[in-house]
Amino acid sequence: MEKFNALVDAVNGYLYGYVLVALLVFGGIMFTLWLLVPQLRLLRAAVASLAEPAHEKGSMSSFQALMVSTASRVGSGNIVGVSAAVLAGGPGAVFWMWIIALFGGASAFVESTLAQIYKCRDEAGHYYGGPAYYIRKAIGSRALGGLFAVFVILLYMGGFNALCAFNTTDFLANYAGGVPHAKVWIGLAVAALAGLVIMGGGRVVARVTQFLVPVMACGYLVMALAVMVLHVRALPHVFATVFREAFNAHSAFGGLFGAVVMSGVKRGLYSNEAGIGSAPNAAASAHVSHPVKQGLAQMLSVFIDTLLICTATAMILLCSGLDPHQFQAGADNARFVQQSMAASFGGGGAVLLTAAFVVFCYTTLVGNYFYAEQAVRYFYAGAHSDKVFMAVWRFAAVLVIFVGALLKAELVWNVSDVIMGVMALVNIPVCIVLGHKAFDALRDYAAQRKAGKNPVYRPEKLYLDTTGMECWTHPRHAPRHAAAPAAGKDAKPAEA
Repeated sequence: MEKFNALVDAVNGYLYGYVLVALLVFGGIMFTLWLLVPQLRLLRAAVASLAEPAHEKGSMSSFQALMVSTASRVGSGNIVGVSAAVLAGGPGAVFWMWIIALFGGASAFVESTLAQIYKCRDEAGHYYGGPAYYIRKAIGSRALGGLFAVFVILLYMGGFNALCAFNTTDFLANYAGGVPHAKVWIGLAVAALAGLVIMGGGRVVARVTQFLVPVMACGYLVMALAVMVLHVRALPHVFATVFREAFNAHSAFGGLFGAVVMSGVKRGLYSNEAGIGSAPNAAASAHVSHPVKQGLAQMLSVFIDTLLICTATAMILLCSGLDPHQFQAGADNARFVQQSMAASFGGGGAVLLTAAFVVFCYTTLVGNYFYAEQAVRYFYAGAHSDKVFMAVWRFAAVLVIFVGALLKAELVWNVSDVIMGVMALVNIPVCIVLGHKAFDALRDYAAQRKAGKNPVYRPEKLYLDTTGMECWTHPRHAPRHAAAPAAGKDAKPAEA
């Protein structure tokens, strides 16, 4: 087993040190240039898209889909992971996290727009989809789509949720004070609390994350702002250090790419997951009048994750005045954050950090499960109508959380990283092949906005072949949308 783990670890080192980083960065830059920098040009339209309600009772709104994907993205990596990046690459790594988030926004737009274009609808009127579905429908490979769906289930309901449960339990066990079997009781509590949401299914996940994620994000940002206010005189120096170290010739270009660049890029990719193929599973569930609306909304999730939450952690670390060189990358990731919080808030810092960590992990657990629930429909389209099957499926998801809380398995970490890497190796090339569909959809969206209309997607006007787009073309499936607003009222001039 040790040899196998060493082999998997070596594969990870190659994937994340070379292939995956290059592919995701290339994809992000390509989509950014191809779509004419939509992450900046259409930022206002992206925010406006969140106001559109679901047009049918029981369906998921654009905002709810955004919150589900953000719930999965924002987790312990936004706290401990940022600490790891700063310790490994220095303050300059933060700058490269920002850069990768900007390019990642374009990747997130493309994959989520494709998920909307090729989504499915069940008998109850609920939408679902993701990369597995657009691989099957647009690429024509049922086997590859099925493999991708299996990876989503194994990674998000399995590996990542088990690991998230362990991190949460291990973190809280430090406060147990010698209580017998503390991890068992904490693991039970974590699994039970997650189960309250998971057993309710996707709609309950959407309602809970719709409330919890904004509260969680705003609370953490307020805490970071408080740190910045307490250390306001240090802010100019902090930002100057970030930019100076990012372009330090020795650290930025020493070795192959330099620790500062690679630490920031890898942490940014790992945290926001743009291009991995996870968030489209949530994006496809939204009921919107045009696929581009949800593509733009999901673009915001990348910014929330990295430009807001990760930056908040970076400010907590860099404003504390602690010397990062006193901490060891890897072994002291959590301790660096804890002592940084204590430097600003004293003894109460540990309480605030624990609260943030637990809530981040909790939303990750339920958000990850949502992805797996969408993926299982690839194999059993009528899953949601089968109450017995879904009860067993959801119980299994809760059981994985409980078991994962008790098992520290380095092999699980490594295998999960490999699976996520393979997902990206499949998803990015597929998105490049199908990218013209997202481009055409964006052009159609822009033209309708310019005409003063509320954009409504009609693919038969764009393509001769609309295979796989039945949710937008079939009379029985086509969403019923509110009438388009008159020019000059809600509509605004096109920003595309």
